[in-house]
Amino acid sequence: MKTSYALGATLALLLCSPGVFAAGEEKAAPPAVAGICFGCHGGNGISMSGVWPNLAGQKEPYLIKQLKDFRSGTRKDPMMEPLTKHLTDEQITELARYFSSQAVNGGLK
Repeated sequence: MKTSYALGATLALLLCSPGVFAAGEEKAAPPAVAGICFGCHGGNGISMSGVWPNLAGQKEPYLIKQLKDFRSGTRKDPMMEPLTKHLTDEQITELARYFSSQAVNGGLK
């Protein structure tokens, strides 16, 4: 009886742990507002030009800070300021989460 309880408790703990199914999960769809980013930063966060930085794989808190700084005008950029002015905190978080989850190599092997 003790063995089956221990096994059940271990299984329950594993199933409730974050990331257990991460390997089999499909990639999340980009947030609705991400389209404004794709032209320069690429749909997967890999820029096709050396002029704009890659966003793929950047840390989520870093991306959140940069977007909020562009939005507030703390960080100056004539292209980014108008694009971020209308973003809510929730949209910024969604964008940061999406781009930080993208493969740095753009999924190439």
